[in-house]
Amino acid sequence: MPGQPRADNRPPYARIAAHYRNLISSGELAPGDLLPSIRALAGQWGVSTATTDRAMKLLRDERLVHGIPGVGTEVMARPVSLASGSERHDRSSRTRSSWGVGENSSGHTASMVEAPEDVALVLGIDPGDDVIRRSRVYRDSHGIVCHSTSWIPAEFARALPELARSERLEGGLSLDLIAEATGRQVEQRVDEESARIALAEDLQLLELDPGTVAAILVLTARFLDADDQILEYGVDLGAPGRTRRIASEVLR
Repeated sequence: MPGQPRADNRPPYARIAAHYRNLISSGELAPGDLLPSIRALAGQWGVSTATTDRAMKLLRDERLVHGIPGVGTEVMARPVSLASGSERHDRSSRTRSSWGVGENSSGHTASMVEAPEDVALVLGIDPGDDVIRRSRVYRDSHGIVCHSTSWIPAEFARALPELARSERLEGGLSLDLIAEATGRQVEQRVDEESARIALAEDLQLLELDPGTVAAILVLTARFLDADDQILEYGVDLGAPGRTRRIASEVLR
């Protein structure tokens, strides 16, 4: 099999997908390039066409390639960088919108729910206590960018009942509205990034087929006021194939 070490114990379809994922990530395969046909791949790798079709489906699910009827499998343009909650907050402070270039959001839902254990730990409340959960999906021309959830202390529902309504907020993000209504502004932000193989619930939120095997980025952000009290806890699940790109100045 081309380019694969003998010690690789992954299933054949996963090895094939990894091989082409690496070629795309490195730039050796550029947007617009065509991959070999399913039949040609099966011959090259010594596997069935069902196996190579499964490998290509995995790459399609990760938004790295797409199929063109009568033509073949084409490498897609590189998706935009995945923004963190803090970056979306910064963007909103400038534009009153969290959308990046070419993005939109949909599926805005909100309600008062019982705090899961991990969320309760971050917010400093007991598991099962009331908490506002807001969620939405960010999309661009390539598909889903991320699924974003905001966990907000229940106390803010008194001043801002709209936070618990399933509708897109008017006038900025929840943090903007909290600052205007209560005077409590973000003074500190704590970002964390991690990666994991998508869980069953992740696949559902990212609208991927059950059983899909894919790595995703998980970005969390804690927003604190001047008294170190948490105003919001954000969790973004990046769709497969999305990257984090950060530019900074080099001091000399």
